[in-house]
Amino acid sequence: MRKGIDVSCFNDGVDWKDVRGAGMEFAIIRLGYGHRHLDELFYKHVNGALDAGLLVGTYYYSYALCPEDAKDEARFTVDILEDCGLPPERLAMGCWFDMEDADEWKTKHDALDPFLLTDMCAAYVEQMEDLGYPAGVYASLSWLEDLIETRDLPLGTPLWCARWGNEPGFPGVRLWQYTDKLPIGNQYFDGDIWF
Repeated sequence: MRKGIDVSCFNDGVDWKDVRGAGMEFAIIRLGYGHRHLDELFYKHVNGALDAGLLVGTYYYSYALCPEDAKDEARFTVDILEDCGLPPERLAMGCWFDMEDADEWKTKHDALDPFLLTDMCAAYVEQMEDLGYPAGVYASLSWLEDLIETRDLPLGTPLWCARWGNEPGFPGVRLWQYTDKLPIGNQYFDGDIWF
């Protein structure tokens, strides 16, 4: 079991030495979101985490509305990873497809059908695999239970479950986001456990 955090542009000013000093072993960093939008702090976070001796992974916040959109998000992910010199073997914490609807984009575009969501997750994972980068799916417990048909994902797709509390609540997850209030220094982070 390893402890770590996940970060995005909403976590500016991270003191990566403090993160390491707090016992964190990894950081999963948002690479981008939507139609080829790079997270403006991606390179800074990756370099800071690596310089502090942390293992790294990435996630991509999806705005896909169909499987072809998800494939394009995967191709963009790999374009950026190749540009910054991160081959799969340097991504010990993997690549993750962030499937949620925090700003109701999918709701507004009538894209919350479980079969469609599952097809989009599968399309991203398969495209990443085709490009040489294994990938998994991030979602809340309720999405994993009610909206994503996990049994229909490509065989062996790792899952990252977001659920605040004492356990992930979903069987067989690889990664668990257990809080959004992990204090390190004078900041709060999303806290994660790798099984």
